[in-house]
Amino acid sequence: MIEPFAATGWRPAVRVGADVLVQWGRIQQALELAHPGGRDGEPRALWPDYAEVLVKAGRIDEAIDVLGPYLRDHWVLRDLVRMTEGQGRDERVLEVLAPIAAGFRTGRDGGWGLWKALTLQALVLERSGQADEAIRCLGATVAAGRYGPQNTVEFYAELLARHGRVEELRELATGPQQSSAVPAYVKALEDLGRAWHAEAFLRGLIATLEYPTRYEYQLLELLARQGRLDEAVAAVAHTFDDLNDSNLLQSAMLVLAEHGHHARALALTEGRSAEFIEESEHWLPSNRWWLMGETGQCREAIAEVEAMTDIEPPSPRDVDDRNATIGRLLAKDGREEEAIAYLRRCSGFWASTELALVLVGQGRCAEAIAAVPGVAAQREEDRRVRDYWDAWR
Repeated sequence: MIEPFAATGWRPAVRVGADVLVQWGRIQQALELAHPGGRDGEPRALWPDYAEVLVKAGRIDEAIDVLGPYLRDHWVLRDLVRMTEGQGRDERVLEVLAPIAAGFRTGRDGGWGLWKALTLQALVLERSGQADEAIRCLGATVAAGRYGPQNTVEFYAELLARHGRVEELRELATGPQQSSAVPAYVKALEDLGRAWHAEAFLRGLIATLEYPTRYEYQLLELLARQGRLDEAVAAVAHTFDDLNDSNLLQSAMLVLAEHGHHARALALTEGRSAEFIEESEHWLPSNRWWLMGETGQCREAIAEVEAMTDIEPPSPRDVDDRNATIGRLLAKDGREEEAIAYLRRCSGFWASTELALVLVGQGRCAEAIAAVPGVAAQREEDRRVRDYWDAWR
């Protein structure tokens, strides 16, 4: 199944194929498959796959050496830290990270993405039992303002929360870095049994800001975690017909669904304005059909899908998505054979994937594998999609 895809050099297939070979104990074959030699693509994007096999074979130092020339790329740095976790080589990883992090802090090396070295260094310090040193180093960097994007502040706030440094976290959440630190501060208070304090803090922010959407979302989640679902939805209901990013309808629907209240989530889609429905056509119908399926209204959902009309001719992907949705709903309704027959008549990646999933659910794994389009078929579908958009433009 994997071989023809791996033979094209497609990274996901190479990874899966190499992993299977490693599990079989065929390490040399796995290394040969993952080796970048002769494969298209940037070497720095391909060597981590090879290093991963070396790690699985217990050859950690070789893996680190292989990645050494490419560590100016933040994706490679991330892969190095991930694959060496629990391998007893944290000190060596820290040696590799130290000059890169120092270069970014001092401005000697401002390469795009190298800010990741700061958080990765802190992560390795933390996992090696040096949490205080991680907090000291990253805290000094945040205070000095040489930390790259806000992701660093978010990581620092979460680091403080993990180690019970609530006072330092409160200072961060009430200072210039407030927006990045508030989620960690709220969760830390909640974990300490002070959910009432977290709620009051969020409501105070919401009351004083002109655009408090991010904090309203956090209040929604906090109240939901406390089991106060009615209050959670009520707290954000005033946004449900907004025609901008402040709308939290979908967030409220997902929160209700996560807590098993699919019917209540579905009810929120009713009575929305025509303007909002038009503005939300890229997500509202599909969410509605999913919720209808979860509440035993599969046939009604199928009827809605089939009744959909387009002003413009739909793209191949739109048609494919609707076909897959109908197949999924048929299976959800207990009509698996009808779903299989329907999906077999459809073309497209999503319909094929849904067909395979239905077949797997019935234990028909060989048929599921056969249902997955080959490399040539998938490339042909991509070509059809590109042709559609070229013609549309």
